[in-house]
Amino acid sequence: MVPKKRKRRESFGAIRQRSSGRYQASYVGPDGERHNAPQTFDGITDARGWLAVQQARILDGTWSEFDTSRAEQAGKGRALIFADYAEEWISTRTNRHGDHLRPRTAAEYRRLITGALNPFAQSRLSAITPEQVRSWYSTLIAAGTKTQAARAYELLKAIMSTAVADGRLKVNPCQIRGAASASTGKKTEPPTPSELQAIVDSITPRFKAAVILAAWAGVRYGELTELRRRDIEAAGDALVVSVARAVTHVTGQGFIVGTTKSEAGVRSIVLPPHVNEVVITHLRDFVGRSADALLFPSADGTGHLAQSAFYKHWNPARIAAGRQDMPWHALRHYGATRAALAGATLKELQSRLGHSTVAAAMRYQHTAGRDEELARRMSELA
Repeated sequence: MVPKKRKRRESFGAIRQRSSGRYQASYVGPDGERHNAPQTFDGITDARGWLAVQQARILDGTWSEFDTSRAEQAGKGRALIFADYAEEWISTRTNRHGDHLRPRTAAEYRRLITGALNPFAQSRLSAITPEQVRSWYSTLIAAGTKTQAARAYELLKAIMSTAVADGRLKVNPCQIRGAASASTGKKTEPPTPSELQAIVDSITPRFKAAVILAAWAGVRYGELTELRRRDIEAAGDALVVSVARAVTHVTGQGFIVGTTKSEAGVRSIVLPPHVNEVVITHLRDFVGRSADALLFPSADGTGHLAQSAFYKHWNPARIAAGRQDMPWHALRHYGATRAALAGATLKELQSRLGHSTVAAAMRYQHTAGRDEELARRMSELA
C-alpha cells in the first residue's frame, strides 16, 4: 500500500512528503501566490532550510515575485531566455502617452535582436553578465560598426532596465558609460546654395519640388511622401505646407500611414516666397486634381514612393552637384541652417522643423556661417 502523503504545518510555508519519500516545500508569497521549491529535498531539514531562506528574503525586502517562478522554470528546463523576453518587451512597450511602438520602430528592434543582439538570443536572461556585454560591445566596435553598436546597446539596456523593474534581474548588466551615444564622428554636411541649385537643375523634373520642400521646409522623407494636394494652401501671397502625417515602409507589411515622428511634428510651414513658383508648377503639372492626390506618388501613380525608387533619381542629381557623399536628410539640415542664419530663435527652429526638444534645434544655431554673421554684427556695434 502506498503511504499517504503528509503535509506538515510549519511556522512559515508548508512541507509535504511525497510518495517517493522526498520532501516538497512551498509558501505563499507577498503576491498572494503559492510558490514551490524548484526541486524536492532528501530530508525535512533541507526543506525547512529552503523555506527559512525565502522567509528571510521577504523580511529584508530582497524578495521578488519572479524569483521563485524563474527558479521553478530553470528546474524544469524552461528558463526565460533573452529572445523571448525581448519579443514580449517589443509587443507590450508603450510610450508616455500609452501608444505602442510604431510598426517601423518595432521592425527595426526585431532586426537588431536577430542581428547585432543575436549572441544573447538563447541566453538565459539572468545569465547575461556585464563581462559578456562588454565583450560583445567591444567586438562590434572593433568591426567598425559604431552607430549600429550604439543602437543595439541602447536597445539591450532598455530591455534589461525593464527586466530590473519587473523584478526579473537584480542589476542591469549594461554598465558601459557612453556606449549608447557612440558614433562614427561623421557630420552631415548640408549642400551649399550653389550645390542645391545644381541638384534642382539636374534632378528629374517631377522631383524638383521634392528637393525644394525638403530643403526649404525641412520636411522628413516620410512626411514629404505623404503630402497631398490639400496640404499645400495659399495664405495671401504665401504658400503654407501643413504636415500632419507620415508614411513608413515596413518589410512584410508594406506602406503604413501614421502620425508624425512626435507630436511636435504636426506643424504648418510657410515657404520662402522665392520657391513658391516651383511648388505651384509642380501642383499644375504633376499632381492629380483630387484633394487627396499625393504630391509625389510612385511611378504608376497608385501608391507611395519607395525610397529605393526615388534613389534612382536622387543619386544622379547629387553626383551632378559633386556631392555623392550627401544623404537626403542633409537637405533638412540645409533648411535648418538657412533659418538659423535668417535669425530664427530656438523656439522658431523647433517649431519649423518639428523637433520635440529645444536641444535638437540648438545644433543649427552653431553653424560656422551663423558664427561669422554674429561676428560681423559685433563689429558693426563697435
